[in-house]
Amino acid sequence: MIQDKWITTPSGRLFARSWTPPDAKPGAAPIVLLHDSLGCVELWRDFPARLARTSGRTVIAYDRLGFGKSAPYPGTLPRGFIGEEARGGFAALREQLGLERFVAFGHSVGGGMAVECAAAYPAGCDAVVTESAQAFVEQRTLDGIREAQRAFAQPGQLDRLRKYHGDKAEWVLGAWVNTWLSDEFRDWNLDRSLARVRCPLLALHGDRDEYGSSRQPERIVAHAAGPTRLTILPECGHVPHREHERSVLSAVGTFLASLDRSPLSGALTG
Repeated sequence: MIQDKWITTPSGRLFARSWTPPDAKPGAAPIVLLHDSLGCVELWRDFPARLARTSGRTVIAYDRLGFGKSAPYPGTLPRGFIGEEARGGFAALREQLGLERFVAFGHSVGGGMAVECAAAYPAGCDAVVTESAQAFVEQRTLDGIREAQRAFAQPGQLDRLRKYHGDKAEWVLGAWVNTWLSDEFRDWNLDRSLARVRCPLLALHGDRDEYGSSRQPERIVAHAAGPTRLTILPECGHVPHREHERSVLSAVGTFLASLDRSPLSGALTG
């Protein structure tokens, strides 16, 4: 079952969508998807429905303020926007949908936001999944963003974003590029927030990720306070759930199933 919902915030409405499989496990915490810097609900494509079927859990995705069908963002992103999402849009979603417990699953910058959500609501977060997440500002990340900036400057390329973000497309691209390439953002990292994450955490990362080396997930599992599992996906770039969907579904399904059996111990690489 698919349901669309609207979440109210002081700055405007957020669009959300949920997928509930017919055989949903009673009492299982829903999975909340947090999208990347250029993403939105629609860009998850069929992955949420397949994740719901694989996990037996409701999956919820939402457009952050300024993205997709949600209201425009009022101004420019602050330096602390990754941590602020946990206390802003996500907090509104959690309250209005009555999510006492949840699994936070984030792609790219959404992975950092998933960590922040777990750190902000330790009693409510059952587990975290980071996919291609950045834990600090790496040169490869900056180089990848500059390359994407040059590509979007070509005629017609911004239309790719307008298809999903409408007249907010230029803001979406600028928010990504200008924030990450700013001098004020150079020393950003997730270390302090990871130290407050005590629930099980799975870090997924492609070995060919153009926006971050394996140092990113390695830092995530090294600094997280709870049990961790690290999975490096071979011959995979920055979007594993699209490039190697079966492997991602299998890894996440196994990880979530393990929560019902026994706690993870140590950091495993595979």
